[in-house]
Amino acid sequence: MAAANKPEAASLLPFADFLQVVERAPLISIDLVVYNATGQALLGWRNNQPACDHWFVPGGRVQKNETLDAAFLRLTQAELGVALARSAGEWLGVYEHFYDSNAGRAEGFGTHYVVLAYKLQLSESDMALPLGEQHARYRWATQDEIIHDPTVHLHSRAYFE
Repeated sequence: MAAANKPEAASLLPFADFLQVVERAPLISIDLVVYNATGQALLGWRNNQPACDHWFVPGGRVQKNETLDAAFLRLTQAELGVALARSAGEWLGVYEHFYDSNAGRAEGFGTHYVVLAYKLQLSESDMALPLGEQHARYRWATQDEIIHDPTVHLHSRAYFE
C-alpha cells in the first residue's frame, strides 16, 4: 500500500473504460509550446482524434495518480524525445479545449480538456521527435504563419494570438 502522501504508479484504463470517462468527465492535459532559437514554434500533424488532420502543439494527458512533474517528464520524453523537468518550462496558463470528437471516434459525445500550457525553448538537435502514433510529421512555423493557417487547430492557434 502506498503512503498517504505518495501516489501509486500511473495506470492506464482499458480503452472502453477510458471512453466512458471521456463521455462523462473532463480530462487534464499538458500542452508543450516549443520554440526554437529563431522564434518559430513546433507543430505536429495529428494522426488521432480529437484534432486529427490538423497541426497541433505537442502534449498529452495526465494519467490517474501521476503527479504533474512526472507527467511533464513522461510527456516531454514521449512527445519530444527528451525528458525535461517541469521547471524547464515557462507557465503559460490554464486553457479549456472542447472537441466534437473523441479518441474512439464514437458517436454522440465529444472531449473536454483542461489544459496546462508550458512554453519551452529547444533546438531541433535537442529532440528526437517520434513519428507514427501521434504525429505523421512536424514543422516549425512563425507566429504569423500559425495564426493565418486554417490547418493549425484553433486550440493551438490560441497560444499564439
